Amino acid sequence: MARIYTLLFFVMAVWGFNLSALVVLVNSIEPITLTAARIFLAGIAVLVITKLLGIFRLPTKNEWKTILIITIFNVAFHHTFLALGLTRTSGVNAGIILGAAPLVTMVLSIIILRDRISRLRALGFLLGFIGILTTSLAGAEGLEAVSIGDLMIFLSMFMQAFSFILISKLNPTFDPRLLTGYMLLVGSVFIFIISCILEGDLTQLTQLFTWKLGSIFLFSAIIATAFGHMIYNFAIKNVGPTETTIFVNLNTLFALLGASLFLGEPIMKNHYIGLVFILVGVFIGSGTVEYLIRKRRLKSR
Repeated sequence: MARIYTLLFFVMAVWGFNLSALVVLVNSIEPITLTAARIFLAGIAVLVITKLLGIFRLPTKNEWKTILIITIFNVAFHHTFLALGLTRTSGVNAGIILGAAPLVTMVLSIIILRDRISRLRALGFLLGFIGILTTSLAGAEGLEAVSIGDLMIFLSMFMQAFSFILISKLNPTFDPRLLTGYMLLVGSVFIFIISCILEGDLTQLTQLFTWKLGSIFLFSAIIATAFGHMIYNFAIKNVGPTETTIFVNLNTLFALLGASLFLGEPIMKNHYIGLVFILVGVFIGSGTVEYLIRKRRLKSR
């Protein structure tokens, strides 16, 4: 369990820094076209890795159906709505909406999986969300009016949260790391079709052959998307969607650090306050506090 949590911490760091990478990339390439190329390369990379690990196999007919359903929510809908939403709303609103992912996942787990969440862990989720609000609103003038972009970001977050529930219900004989490869590869096809309809100019991808953009693109596709999603989906299958999703709050921490280091954006007082809430929320919501309490009680007997 400790090893999985350590890997999740690493994934959140990579995903947080990846936001800065994507900001640089979308300044040169249309977002949906970029997303299709990034996810396609990540899918190929994951399938190659699974072959090297000796876990590669072709899915059965029923498993293909499951993969397709999860892919539609986790990759196609999630990334498409996210790419479109980010061009139609503010970063403040997007950060707050995406920060609600752990809470939405928890509610879906209770409704669909019949999970039981203790009051202490629910408090952890709430504290984490307060931290997201605090850091997202730091230095902002306040929330803007709800826009179509806000709705798209919410749909993106909801689709991904729902896919986490689907992943947890996948046949246990199908390795979630292999699932990741098929999801990314099939999902990139859906997104590519959407990019052709909405954007259409594929020649812009030639800019990825420059040293700077090419390096950033490879980091985003291979490290953040391929390795990140492999580890994350593996964790969902082994520790559950609720426990795993609470780590998403750490995205805000590393996104702020990345923005400061790579984009030169300032970190304000409210950011630090929010980060304390996020870290405490993760510590409580992941079940760590309950585990320590149980361990202490066993020792006292």
